[in-house]
Amino acid sequence: MPEETKGNPTAPQPPAEKPAAPAAAAAPAKPAAPAKPAGPVPQPWNAPLPNSLQSRFGSAIKEASTYIGQNYLVVEREVVRDVLHILRDEHQFDYCVDLTAVHYPKKDLQFEIVWILYSFARNERMRVKTQIKDGEPAPSVVALWPAANWMERECYDMFGIVFTGHPDLRRILLPDGWNGFPLRKDYGILQQDQAWVQANLGIESGQ
Repeated sequence: MPEETKGNPTAPQPPAEKPAAPAAAAAPAKPAAPAKPAGPVPQPWNAPLPNSLQSRFGSAIKEASTYIGQNYLVVEREVVRDVLHILRDEHQFDYCVDLTAVHYPKKDLQFEIVWILYSFARNERMRVKTQIKDGEPAPSVVALWPAANWMERECYDMFGIVFTGHPDLRRILLPDGWNGFPLRKDYGILQQDQAWVQANLGIESGQ
């Protein structure tokens, strides 16, 4: 301090030194995300219907399960039509609600065919599934449920699955000469048959 300011209360005093700011506290670590809850898993379907089919067909009934209240069977291709016939005639599943397929290109059995059935008498719905290789046929059920006619045609049109015994198996959404099956996983989302478009519409594809 300079001599002239010593003992003189009126003399201007030098500014007091500011205390050092405390070090910034480290941000608290974010809590770990909670573990994702496990989803529902299929449970064994123990009931007279699947038990009777398993006793008749043995290991050809590969699975009888229920998943979030929906019952289903997985059946070998060789016996699936017999199983469907029994479900209609002996268990009153008189309505084929839908028929579709799923493509798993990395599996040996690439296609899973799904029949969705309903019984008015039982007020019950179920699914029957079978797996086939690419190029293997599936049995037609048009003779069991006539409404399956257009469903099988659509499955053929979109996946290329042939249904043996179908009375008129041909495309239903795409033209007869179309190349490819749009619901296969290896069919690109923008893919189309450019040769067909050029030959039949006389335009170049914009895709």
